[in-house]
Amino acid sequence: MKTIQTKNIVFVTGAFVTNACWDEWRTYFENKGYTTVAPAWPFKNGTAEQLRNRQPNDTDLAALTLEEVIDHYASIVSSFPEKPIVIGHSLGGLITQIIVNRDLAAAGVAIHSVPTLGVFPYEFSFLKAGWKSLGLFTSLKKTYLMSFKDWQYAFVNTMPLNEQKEAYEKFTIPESKTVARGGLTSAAKVDYKKPHAPLLLTSGSTDNIIPAHLNNRNYKRYVQNGSVLNYKEFENRNHFVLGQPGWEKDADYVLDWLNRN
Repeated sequence: MKTIQTKNIVFVTGAFVTNACWDEWRTYFENKGYTTVAPAWPFKNGTAEQLRNRQPNDTDLAALTLEEVIDHYASIVSSFPEKPIVIGHSLGGLITQIIVNRDLAAAGVAIHSVPTLGVFPYEFSFLKAGWKSLGLFTSLKKTYLMSFKDWQYAFVNTMPLNEQKEAYEKFTIPESKTVARGGLTSAAKVDYKKPHAPLLLTSGSTDNIIPAHLNNRNYKRYVQNGSVLNYKEFENRNHFVLGQPGWEKDADYVLDWLNRN
């Protein structure tokens, strides 16, 4: 029996990028009859250019913690009269899993998700693409801005150079090192045994920063308890999956999954 009745979607943005990364996905789902919101993180309202101009002395963003970002989105989700669908990408996928675990969502979709606590990310490409965001041996009072070279490896590998540059200028913004470090703490914890709303985890075969193998281990960490839990790996999808040419096929799959559950 279908359990997902709501037509409300909350999109949860990941690290390093603005919430404008959801614009095309919002249009897609709104054309299918859904009502959507894609709220920015605290201290991230603005265009990529505006936010980069604050670098590196945006002290409010620098002090932001993962717990505060999670609570920010949990509060938004809880403000709906009925539980909404929550769809998150990257760190937003981790936040989505936590919100589902808190029983606040009608369903959750975690796209190329940062792993929850207990899933150790030992893949070399994950470490190469993400270690700088932790800001080891640097001041936590300053934000971190991913270089174009690192962006090429972590997000837009396999794409033409002009598309890589366009995406970097349009979406890449400074990040809080304390938020990045929060993914290694109890803030990223979920109860894998707890029954939950329908949850879909997706991955991409060419994603460097969050390899498909890591997403699959996250999926397998959950205990099969009768809850709807699915995993899907897409071929030739990098971490810029939300804007990578052909993203519509991923959205089609998510829509079909929502309609089936």
